[in-house]
Amino acid sequence: MEAMSQEHDKNAKPELPKDLRVRFCPSPTGTPHVGMVRTALFNWAQARHSHGTMVFRIEDTDAARDSEESYRQILDALRWLGLDWDEGVEVGGPDAPYRQSERGDIYKDVAAKLLQAGYAYESYSTAEEIEARNLAAGRPKAFGYDGYDRGLTQEQKDAFKAEGRKPALRIRMPDEDLAFDDLIRGRIEFKAGSVPDYVIVRPNGDPLYTLTNPVDDALMRINVVLRGEDLLSSTPRQLVLYRYLTELGVAKGTPLFGHMPYVMGQGKKKLSKRDPESNLFLHREHGFIREGLLNYLALLGWSIGPDRDVFSMDEMVDRFDIRDVKANPAHFDIDKATAINAEHIRMLEPQDFLNRSLPYLKRDGVVSAASWEGLTERERRILTAAAPLVQPRVRLLGEVSGMVGALLSEDGYIEPAPDARKQLKDSAGAVLDMAVRALSPLAEGEWSTDHLHSVLTQALVDDGGYKPRLAFGPVRVAISGRRVSPPLFESLEIIGKETTLRRLNNLREHLG
Repeated sequence: MEAMSQEHDKNAKPELPKDLRVRFCPSPTGTPHVGMVRTALFNWAQARHSHGTMVFRIEDTDAARDSEESYRQILDALRWLGLDWDEGVEVGGPDAPYRQSERGDIYKDVAAKLLQAGYAYESYSTAEEIEARNLAAGRPKAFGYDGYDRGLTQEQKDAFKAEGRKPALRIRMPDEDLAFDDLIRGRIEFKAGSVPDYVIVRPNGDPLYTLTNPVDDALMRINVVLRGEDLLSSTPRQLVLYRYLTELGVAKGTPLFGHMPYVMGQGKKKLSKRDPESNLFLHREHGFIREGLLNYLALLGWSIGPDRDVFSMDEMVDRFDIRDVKANPAHFDIDKATAINAEHIRMLEPQDFLNRSLPYLKRDGVVSAASWEGLTERERRILTAAAPLVQPRVRLLGEVSGMVGALLSEDGYIEPAPDARKQLKDSAGAVLDMAVRALSPLAEGEWSTDHLHSVLTQALVDDGGYKPRLAFGPVRVAISGRRVSPPLFESLEIIGKETTLRRLNNLREHLG
C-alpha cells in the first residue's frame, strides 16, 4: 500500500466533536501490555477532558485465540489503573451487548445489506488460485487479491456452488484516491488501487475484524477513533466501509481518526507483547503504583509542558488534547519510568504508602498480613516509625521489603548480602567491638536517634579515628545486612538496644 502524508500545522487538524464518543476495544488474547494501556489512557483522557463518553468493548470473535482469563486480566488492569468507562462490558449501556461474540446476528444482518446493495460481493477464489493468477500475470505470488470475482456471472457462481464451494464476502473498493485528516498526523492519502477488495466474512460465515469493528463503531455512534499506528494501513478500508454504511443508514457518518505512535523497546525495535517491559502486571509485581505508571505512559507521545515530566491524572485530563500527540515513535525507558514512579511514591500520604506496600511485604514474608488491620501491634508500630525513613528512598513498592525487613525481624543475626559483605574491611571487627562498648552502658531513655548518633560518632570517629564510611559501614551491615538501608541511627532506635547489641556481637563472631 502506498501512503503519502504531508505536514499540516495543528490548526489544520479537525476540530473534535462536542458530543465526543471514543472507545477502547481490545482483543482478549494475552496479558495486558503497555501499548494497550497507553491506548486506553489516551482515549480515557480525551473523553474526560471533553466531557464525552468512553465505551469499553471487547473484540472476541477469534475463538481460537481469545480467552476468558485474558478478558478478566484486562478488567483487572483498567480497574487497578482507575481508567473507568461510561458504557460497555460490566456496566451496560444502550448498545449492549458489548462483546462481539454476542453480536453475531447484527453482523449477519449488516453483511446481507452490503451484499444486497452491491457494496459487497461473493468471492469464491481460494488463496492458491489467487497466487497462481498472480504468477501467470507476471506479478509476485503474494501480490494480493486481483478482483477476479468482481464480475462473476450467476452461471459461474452456480458452478462454484455445485462444486461445494462457499463464498467469502469482499468489499468493493472504489477506483479513486482516498484521504483523511488524521488528528495526530495531518493529511494522509492513499492512491487508487493500493488497497485490494478485502474480505469481511469468511466462507464459513464468520465475520472478520474488518466488518465487526466499523459496524460496532457505527452502531455505538463512535465519532473519534484513537488507535495505534499499526492499524493505519486498514484505515482506507474503513473509510470506504463507513461510506457504504452511511448510505445504508447504519452509520451517521465517518468518525475522525487519530493514529498514535509506536512504542519502541530496546534496540529501536517496536515493543513486542513478549518483551518483559511490555508486561503490565510485571510492572505492578515489581511495585509500580498506578499514578507513576500512568504518568510515564502518558509521556509516550504526549507532554503536559516543556521540561515537566511529573503530573497527576487530574492535571493530564485538564490539559490533554489528542491533537498534541507527536507522530514520532515513543521509546519505553524503564529507568525513566522507575524514576517517575519514585516521585509519585514520595507524594503519597505516609499511611497510604504503607497500605499500598503491605501486599508486597506479605508476599515477601516480612509481615503477617496484607492489610493494616491484620498486622500485629508491633508490626504497626515499627512500620509507622519506618515509613518516613523508607518512603523517600524507594523507587518501587517491591523495594520496601528489603528496606524494612531487618527492622521487623526479631533475629539476632542478619546474614549480610554479598554486596554488603564486600564493604566490610579489615577494620570491621575492631569497629564492631568499639560500637558494642559504646552502646552497652546506655539506658533505655538514652536510646534515641540523636543521642545514638552522638555516642557512636564520638566513639568511632572522634576517639577511634575512623572515617565515617569505615566507622558506620560495619554497624549498618550488622543491623540491616544491606549496603543500602534506612538511616542508621533511626534504625537503631526502632529495633531497640537488645536487638542492636545482639546483631553487632553476632556479626563480630561471624567475622572471626
